[in-house]
Amino acid sequence: MATVRIGNIAAVLLIRSQIGNNSRRRFFKPLLAPSPSPPTFEHMSAAIVRASSTAFVETKPDSILDEKLEVSASKNILACPICYDPLIWNGNPGFSVDSAPQTNLQCSTCKKSYFGNETHLNLTVASGAKEYGESMPASTEIFRLPLVSFLYERGWRQSFSVWGGFPGPEKEFELIKNYLKPVLGGNIVDASCGSGLFSRLFAKSGLFSLVVALDFSENMLRQCYEFIKQEENFPKENLILVRADISRLPFTSSSVDAVHAGAALHCWPSPSAAVAEISRVLRPGGVFVATTYILDGPFSAVPLLRPLRRNIGQISGSHIFLAERELEDLCRACGLVGFTCVRNGRFVMISARKHS
Repeated sequence: MATVRIGNIAAVLLIRSQIGNNSRRRFFKPLLAPSPSPPTFEHMSAAIVRASSTAFVETKPDSILDEKLEVSASKNILACPICYDPLIWNGNPGFSVDSAPQTNLQCSTCKKSYFGNETHLNLTVASGAKEYGESMPASTEIFRLPLVSFLYERGWRQSFSVWGGFPGPEKEFELIKNYLKPVLGGNIVDASCGSGLFSRLFAKSGLFSLVVALDFSENMLRQCYEFIKQEENFPKENLILVRADISRLPFTSSSVDAVHAGAALHCWPSPSAAVAEISRVLRPGGVFVATTYILDGPFSAVPLLRPLRRNIGQISGSHIFLAERELEDLCRACGLVGFTCVRNGRFVMISARKHS
């Protein structure tokens, strides 16, 4: 495990950039690279024409088509949260914030249909249920309140810097980008995105082929949509808002290049169930980056802290981490390797990847 402790966050940016310089993956292959596919009928026909006629006929390389198919595959990742089989689009696939109201998807196996509303797609297991409903633990339900959704970027998130040592969205984003260098150009899921603070940064950066802003809270997703509407010239293409359960992610297995979870790990009712799902959907070599806080140092001297943590978790549904090795063990148990982390007080940013 690699750990970096910081007093000045800029030092970490320098270290991370030096480490990550040689770790880019091969996402930007030459547009006109020779196709590895066997000769097609059209290719052979063109060769015959060139051999038997004075008219010189050139065929277009298949690499342009390959590139389009690759981009399509990086976007067509949505799956039924019940069967985990691909969803079929009824109509043209809409990978845009504005396409949600017209979206109609159906599971290729169980035939359940999923629909979008004005702001987001609803891909929860209970989507479409008219009588049945269920509540989540308090650590999840609190973020479904309209007031909390409204306040999240109007003081709530900013307070993390005061009590938790969070560096702030801009510096955190720079750290995240360094961890994600191997998968730039691919797709990214911003899990438990809240009001979309980092989802919007990912979309505006232009570094990803598709950004999925995912949260269980309808009101958080509505707030994210409002922020997008208020921002002039926001790039709405290649960004979709999805309501889903972190423990039943609506993506096909091995289809996602990166998953980010900002200040969320401690709020998940079962971090192991969530990270196992993240491991399932990541491609080989895919990267998981998350931030949370750790109560170590002087807090470790608090008597009965471990049993107290268990009681707090049972009541609130949240989880308190007491050491970096707990997070490393969590990632390893869920099939992720290469754990590393950066500390700033109680703040910790972790990264791990799917074995390639």
